[in-house]
Amino acid sequence: MTTTTAQSGLSRARQGIAPGGGGSGNRKSKLSAQTTRTFFWLLLPSVVLLVLIHGYPLIYAAVQATHDGNLLQTGNFIGGENFASVLTAPAFWKAAQFTLMFTIVGVFGSWLVGLGLALLLRTRIPAGGTFKVLLLLPWVVPIVVSSTAWNWLVATPDSLIPSLFRNLGLGTPLFLADPNLAAVTVMVFKVWVSFPFMMMMISAALASVDTTVYEAASMDGATRWQQFSQITLPLIARSTYISWILMTIFCVNDFPTIYLLTGGGPVSATTSLVVLAYRTVFQDFATGPGVAIAFLMTMTLVVISVILYRQIRKSSVE
Repeated sequence: MTTTTAQSGLSRARQGIAPGGGGSGNRKSKLSAQTTRTFFWLLLPSVVLLVLIHGYPLIYAAVQATHDGNLLQTGNFIGGENFASVLTAPAFWKAAQFTLMFTIVGVFGSWLVGLGLALLLRTRIPAGGTFKVLLLLPWVVPIVVSSTAWNWLVATPDSLIPSLFRNLGLGTPLFLADPNLAAVTVMVFKVWVSFPFMMMMISAALASVDTTVYEAASMDGATRWQQFSQITLPLIARSTYISWILMTIFCVNDFPTIYLLTGGGPVSATTSLVVLAYRTVFQDFATGPGVAIAFLMTMTLVVISVILYRQIRKSSVE
């Protein structure tokens, strides 16, 4: 079977066409004007409610970001000085660097683990139902319980994992006292608590894929890797981009995962932007700079979401 034939078979398989058969492409139906108006009036109450709920806090936050007040007083108007002071502060860029790494590892690490487990769950394994439930535990268990368990495992030199390293002659790593190890530990912890979400998203997307497309591709000579890269990944692309958007928002705004495990330390090695904003507002009582940090985070998330949303629109399979 030649490569050209296999590629042609993969193309037909992605369209749901059996070998030797033909098929018509999916045609997008246009909504009538009446249907569009109906959707508009159905959505309008929800939109108005969201504006009322989030509008006032957003406006008040914008006021605080442009004033030099505190938690009790608004203070004097100073324009964009809070944003300027934040953007020139070394602590902000250090927190931004950690937030970037934390988000990249959290999103793609949990996606890779979730993808592997979702593919594994499609096969027949012993006690598959029990295995699925156990895999959901890191996501279902409250974050306070999970962080307490991880502290018990790695927090002190006498904890389980450092003791294991010491008994193997590998020294006694201080996972939460060494800045580099603490950063790695927090990222691994984030992947641990997040991969079940990715696994469920990918499993739902894979469940909608017709198994006959794989049979058609196999009959046309496609290898396992070709089926995975040219059928599976394109067919779950929309779900993948949606999960990336959601997980990016979760990671950037993740306060408890970091704060409960390390408190942002040691020496601010695991201080993310949201932890820095919390410290600035509720410990330093500098409301303006803290809210300015939150606004910068929001604008960054909006840009990332728009980019990924455009990828969702482009990910339709021909």
